[in-house]
Amino acid sequence: MILVVLFAMFAVPPNTSASVENAVIVQPVANLYSNPSADADVVSQAIFSTNVGILERNADWLRIRTPDDYTGWIPSSSATKSKPYAQAGETAQVSSLFASLYREPDITKHQPVITIPFESKLELAGTPVDGRFIQVRLPDGRTAWIQAGDITKTLPTMTIPEVIEWSKRFVGLPYLWGGVSTFGYDCSGFMQMLYRRLGYVLPRDAGPQANWDGLKPVEKSDLQPGDLLYFGSSPQKITHTGMYIGDGQFINATAYQHPIVQICHLGDEHWTRLLVAARRIK
Repeated sequence: MILVVLFAMFAVPPNTSASVENAVIVQPVANLYSNPSADADVVSQAIFSTNVGILERNADWLRIRTPDDYTGWIPSSSATKSKPYAQAGETAQVSSLFASLYREPDITKHQPVITIPFESKLELAGTPVDGRFIQVRLPDGRTAWIQAGDITKTLPTMTIPEVIEWSKRFVGLPYLWGGVSTFGYDCSGFMQMLYRRLGYVLPRDAGPQANWDGLKPVEKSDLQPGDLLYFGSSPQKITHTGMYIGDGQFINATAYQHPIVQICHLGDEHWTRLLVAARRIK
């Protein structure tokens, strides 16, 4: 059995005070900004139905903390104040790359109410209709219908060979700075997602991942499939990460040449020059 490892990612500990209000993300993906302005830089994202803690308010903005202990500002319209969502009762997660929700059990009568990314959680609100559609309850209290083939009750924990094969379904998805969803991943967000399937919770950013005490150093000559690769100008300035999949290849979300999730080769001079570390789960 794979051990689920928990960690403290940043110097600022999670705020466990009862005064912290819960909110639920209601957009397909919400950008987290460094400051309460759409002109500020994006530091991360939170996907639909994520429960977040409200740390601060500023006009039409909320400063939130995500479940992976990341903080940032979102427009207040991106979330609804609510009790924790999809934490009890019958729930499911989106297992397709994307899933559309409809106002009735029919995909032809109206446009989707919303289209949400892989891993979004949902509260089930009824039994399947014709074995195809299931009614769900949204964070804002509305109901909608989703095709049963787009969801699963649980996303299974996988072995490394299974994750490597499964990861290839994401090839061609966009690279997006700060991205954590199938609408666009950045390098560390993509590795976080893959390692969740292995049963591990990695830090959000590439540098903290490489320094995380749940990983151990690996020599390039000893690489095994599933090892994490880290790239940068030095071991102290890591800016990129990917997963080694064997035969000198690794899968990663990168803006290099083609801004997509892609399989690259360590023999490429660009990557050879930048590879500064490799890590393996202890």
